[in-house]
Amino acid sequence: MSFKTGLLVAALCIACYAISFAQMLLPISVAAKGTLWVVFFGLAKTFQYSALLILGKAGVAKLRDMFR
Repeated sequence: MSFKTGLLVAALCIACYAISFAQMLLPISVAAKGTLWVVFFGLAKTFQYSALLILGKAGVAKLRDMFR
């Protein structure tokens, strides 16, 4: 998999983290909020570890150089 794929998966991770906490503002039951949080937080963690696996050590070094 390419570096761009790793960045895309990392972006999906950030989006799922945002959704997992933003859904708390919805006017739905507490049980539904808890379920949505578990689903989106779980997806965020899955995307996070997948991005790390795709990017690998070389990808992380490339990202550090990009931000310097």
